[in-house]
Amino acid sequence: MSLGIEPIGEVIEGRREVADDYWGGIESVIELDARFPLDAVQGLDEFSHLVVVWHFDKASPDDVEYHARSPRGNSAWPATGTFAHRNHRRPNQLAQSFPRLLQVDGLRLRVADLDAVVGTKIYDLSPYFDEMGPRGPVREPNWPGEMLADYWTQK
Repeated sequence: MSLGIEPIGEVIEGRREVADDYWGGIESVIELDARFPLDAVQGLDEFSHLVVVWHFDKASPDDVEYHARSPRGNSAWPATGTFAHRNHRRPNQLAQSFPRLLQVDGLRLRVADLDAVVGTKIYDLSPYFDEMGPRGPVREPNWPGEMLADYWTQK
């Protein structure tokens, strides 16, 4: 059974090169498809952050890996399975980002901290609600913090 999921928009401004780090200070523009009426974004400007679902469409389906591996190939970090990673090697090559919403201009949304490049297809977006975030303390091993130490640093 096919879900029939289609993009709702695309990143049209922002970073052009794919990279693992240095996403700090990047502003992007998501342009929603013209099939949506302008009031589809009514009230969105009252929120500070979005939840954006996008596709790693610059990656090859051949990059998908199901076995455990060390993040970024660094043997100092433990081998972990596909579902313990947040990269393009996932089965559907989908990603989720939580950018700051800077401006709504018609169907164009200016955001900061969206770690997707120009041309990336957007499959869904919604406002971020604190009440829908994690419940209780968040627990994670040390390696994600080590791996992502420069992720939001400006280049």
